[in-house]
Amino acid sequence: MAKQNIKPTGCCQPFDPKPWQEKEITWKNKRFLKDHVTSFLHIPLNMGKIVTKNMALIEKAKAQAPIQLMLTDEKSLWGADIYIDVARDVACAQMTTLSGKYLSKVFEGPYQKAGQWAQEMKEYVKNKDKKLKKLYFSYTTCPKCAKVYGKNYVVLFAQID
Repeated sequence: MAKQNIKPTGCCQPFDPKPWQEKEITWKNKRFLKDHVTSFLHIPLNMGKIVTKNMALIEKAKAQAPIQLMLTDEKSLWGADIYIDVARDVACAQMTTLSGKYLSKVFEGPYQKAGQWAQEMKEYVKNKDKKLKKLYFSYTTCPKCAKVYGKNYVVLFAQID
């Protein structure tokens, strides 16, 4: 099969799942800008506004990471914390770091499958004889870009003991 040339939308970059599929990753004080998104039954209500605001702060600070990564901690039915990978601290933003070992696995399909993917990820961690500490979702593109690219990839990161 010939490799397709995917033209970027100018919003979300095309996503290559290969570097993230079934990998073990170690982070030591990996820097992220942290913010909170309001949700209703895990459906984000202000994600676009929050991401746009934070990306503007990141660009102003020239703090873009080489590979854009955004993690979501689905803390409750009513909200989620988002973590945007940055190269340096960003003024006027909450900064945090993540450390530890993580297993990553790529899924593709509609967002409604997130619960199924979480269950599959828990089984994947168990089958690797690891213990799950925390689970993060990485939505690689917005819904509009996923439609343009023809794929909706989501990477799950399982923090393990």
